[in-house]
Order: sequence, then C-alpha cells, then structure tokens
Amino acid sequence: MTEKALDAVVAGHVCLDITPAFGEVSGTTIAEILKPGQLLRMQGVQVSPGGAVGNTGPALHRLDLRVALMGKCGRDPFGHILLERLRDRAPGAEAGMKVVPGENTSYSIVIAPPGIDRMFLHCPDANDTFGPEDVNLDTVSRSRLFHFGYPPLMRRMYSRDGAEAEDVMRSAAEAGVVTSLDLSMPDPDSDAGRADWHSILGRVLPHVDLFLPSLDEVMFMLARERFDELSAGAPSLADGATPADLRQLADLCLAMGASVVVVKCGHIGAYLKTSTQRGAFRAMTASPQAWNDRELFEPACQVDEIANATGAGDAAIAGFLAALLKGEPPERCMAFMTALGAQNLSASDAVSGLKAWEETVAEVASGPAKASVPPGFEALTG
Repeated sequence: MTEKALDAVVAGHVCLDITPAFGEVSGTTIAEILKPGQLLRMQGVQVSPGGAVGNTGPALHRLDLRVALMGKCGRDPFGHILLERLRDRAPGAEAGMKVVPGENTSYSIVIAPPGIDRMFLHCPDANDTFGPEDVNLDTVSRSRLFHFGYPPLMRRMYSRDGAEAEDVMRSAAEAGVVTSLDLSMPDPDSDAGRADWHSILGRVLPHVDLFLPSLDEVMFMLARERFDELSAGAPSLADGATPADLRQLADLCLAMGASVVVVKCGHIGAYLKTSTQRGAFRAMTASPQAWNDRELFEPACQVDEIANATGAGDAAIAGFLAALLKGEPPERCMAFMTALGAQNLSASDAVSGLKAWEETVAEVASGPAKASVPPGFEALTG
C-alpha cells in the first residue's frame, strides 16, 4: 500500500477552553459552590484548545503521529489565541484550520471544582457554520484515517436530518480512508437535543468504520426510555447499565452500518463490539480477522486523584486510534484507550498529562491497576 503523508485528520468541533483554577472548595455540588452575589477567589486560569479538534488532534500528535486539524474559528482575539495554542501543541497541524472574518470563535468556560463533575458554559458560533466545504478532501486522501467529532454541537451537522454530516462522512470514506466518528451530549432542551438522532445516525453510520460515542450520548439518542430510567435510578448511567444494554446499543449501531462500535463508559471502562470488517479498515489492519465479530470490555485504570476530567473521552479516543494506526489488535487498542483516559485525569487540561507513545507502551506493559469489573461484564474481559 502506498505510504500516506499523514496518519490522521481530525475535523469538526473546535473551541477555546477557559478553565478557572479552583483552590479548596466548600461544598459538594456546583450549586453549593457558585452562590449568587458571592466573590469566589480563584487561583489562575488555564486557556487551551478544546473540542474534538483541540483535544484528540494534539493528543494524537503527543503519541507521535502525523496529524492535520480541520475546524473553523473567527478572526478575533479568541481565534488568535486558539491558533497559537494549537500551534504549540501540534506544530503545523493547525494549517488546516479555516479563519473566517466576521464570525466569532467558539469558546467554553469550564467550571471544574476539584472532585466535582464539571459544567460548561459553551458558545458554538463558528462551529455552527461548519459544513462539507470546510473539509479539504485532498488532505483527507493523503491520510490514513479521518476522525470527526461533536456533530451535536454543530448546527449544520444535525440540521436537515444530518444531510451535511452524511456528506462529510461519505466524502471521507470515498477518499479511501478509515472513518471515525465521536459524539457529544446535547442539551435535551436545545434544537440538537430534540433532533431525530435515530434518523441522523441511520444516514451517517453507513459511512463510518469506527463509532466511538459515550454511553450517555448513544443511549440518549437511541434508547431514550432506558436513558431516562437509568438517569433517575443510579449515580451515573455507567453504574446502572448492564451488558445487555451495551450489546443492544452496539448491535443497533452495527445494523445501521458502523463496523466497530466502542462505547466509552466513564469510570467503569469501555465496551467494544464489531462486525465483519470491510474496505479501508480491512486494508489498514495487519490482521483484519482479529477485528471480526468481537465483543470486549476493558475496565478503567484506577486513578487515585483526579485533577480535571476535561477531555478525558477525547484522550481515550486518541489512545484507541493511535494503537489502531500502529497495528495493535482490538484488545490492545482498548488497553491503550483506558490508559490515555487515565493519563488525562492527572492534569488540568486535556493534553498536558498525556505521555509519549513509547512511555505509554511501557505503562500498558507494566499492567496498571484496574477498576473492579462490574457484575455481568466478567465474561467480556480479556
């Protein structure tokens, strides 16, 4: 096979993450900490790229892969800072970004007190106008893999029943590369939350080799009654979900057209289910048979102290994709996925805690401590 100039193109949602640094806090919820009329003394601020492009792209670069980034930002102060930060983390990869006069750069203010689930104040702006014309297919064709992230935060991607998201993924597939798709959790009361995601994914997944949603995202979109049931009865969906829940969701996504489904399950780990491999994915893997008709569960790595969980899912995806691009079998891809997810938690941003590829290989080889396997998942572990 002809050597490609790039390992991966990461496209889609990109923003500037502004994360105020909390010291010690009194309270166990956001509402207890952020009280109206209060002056809360902070300890600095972290300003970094965010979104799939800003997190997964630089993470792949950190893992010694050749990456190009494709997203949109405005010609404004936030856009200038965003491009500067992307250049710092993945030099040269930011050349694929589109800078659009008259549009505002997307940003998120990340409220992440220590030990408490984070909250985002998000402004989508330039992401809402991202369309198929913003994907450079010549660059895509020179890559081995095309990863697209966060269509629920990009208005044109979920409008018109996902017609333009389908166009993006179909065009990438026709360029002869492995295609990969990640989601994000929409606000249930927003236009994205009310969109018909069953219909949208039904159009998009036939052009997707790797589908990598979180459990919350895919259950919200494809099994809303079960989502509501688990949301009401467990601390998190991952604590209440069963192997049958994950299998049913994965089987539905495989029936829609995906070849490999990996469901990120937060603090308990990740679940994989596959069909028979085809096309570019089959040609890229050293042993395509090893990916046929598989079902695995990989428990999360134990983490004693969490600095910040921002971008943990994106880092985990980078670990999986990097292992795949380096020829690893599914069991190892899942091990690298959980390793990168755990590394992410050690720093206040999405990338600073990640190690280079060889260091991560050594870490995985050492057999890091793992979280307990939830009841019913034992038969799916390696």
